[in-house]
Amino acid sequence: MSILNILRYPDPRLHKVAKPVTVFDERLKKLAADMAETMYDAPGVGLAASQVDVHEQLIVIDISDTNSELRVFINPEIVWASAETKVYDEGCLSVPGIYDGVERPAEVKVKALDLDGKSFEVKADGLLAVCIQHEMDHLKGKVFVEYLSPLKRNRIKTKMLKEEREEIRSKQKVR
Repeated sequence: MSILNILRYPDPRLHKVAKPVTVFDERLKKLAADMAETMYDAPGVGLAASQVDVHEQLIVIDISDTNSELRVFINPEIVWASAETKVYDEGCLSVPGIYDGVERPAEVKVKALDLDGKSFEVKADGLLAVCIQHEMDHLKGKVFVEYLSPLKRNRIKTKMLKEEREEIRSKQKVR
């Protein structure tokens, strides 16, 4: 297993729409394992393949405190969402250090495939519901900051670009 590079907002590759997975093989299992290792290392509770520049409909989630409940969703689809919504403070591994409130359905039912291509459904609420919706947005090319006001989004974009420039400068000094 290996740690993958996580794309950072506003990288344009984060806006690429992921294609459905059609081949369930060892490559897919390795990708899911590498994504899980990357997510745990970051640390985070969810990661979409789009965030590691693989534009396939695959997400990994583990909201447990012990990193012991990994869930893999392939070609996930929301088949039901509650009318009730909830605002949850969200963060993102592609937008490190930034958290803000996003309003989403409080409960969802998701249909997806596992690593063997078998179909399953999950009804989720709370953090799991938020995480599933957040990661599914990545597969559609959407980052959570796009739910925020244009002013907030531009401030975040400016901050991320500044941090990226500073990282590049510090790496150049090391050489």
